[in-house]
Amino acid sequence: MERLNRDAEALARHFGLRYRAVEADRANATSRYGICYSDGTIRIRLRHATTGKPLKYSSLVNTLCHELAHLRHFNHGPRFKEFYLRILAHARYEGIYRPGRRAAPARPEVLPRPLGQPVDRAAPPRAPRPGPPAPERTRPPRMVQLDLF
Repeated sequence: MERLNRDAEALARHFGLRYRAVEADRANATSRYGICYSDGTIRIRLRHATTGKPLKYSSLVNTLCHELAHLRHFNHGPRFKEFYLRILAHARYEGIYRPGRRAAPARPEVLPRPLGQPVDRAAPPRAPRPGPPAPERTRPPRMVQLDLF
């Protein structure tokens, strides 16, 4: 929760959002992953409803971005969806949202940077995948109907 609170603060600051608190939802919550109250309280479920296993951090961040978007649009309309995707994209850019990773190491403390200043996020080059080349795609033969009568 400590890490999630730090990330929530950074995202809210970037988008000019105000919230009261980010809290863990009650342990027996099964009907939702998160909820945003009108007073600015955000509650997020930390464990899977049926298995009880801890949710991946990327799932928690995804839910957090969804609930932060509700601070501006308290519905699920098109403007909400657009804003939610903007928050999620920014979280991905900042390295907060990294889907597909099981257990990401805790982020080191980083000094805050002024808004608008670029972040150096150079990814290492990927090695080509081994294996035979992909077969050339060809169209299937056209079927022509012949009238014989």
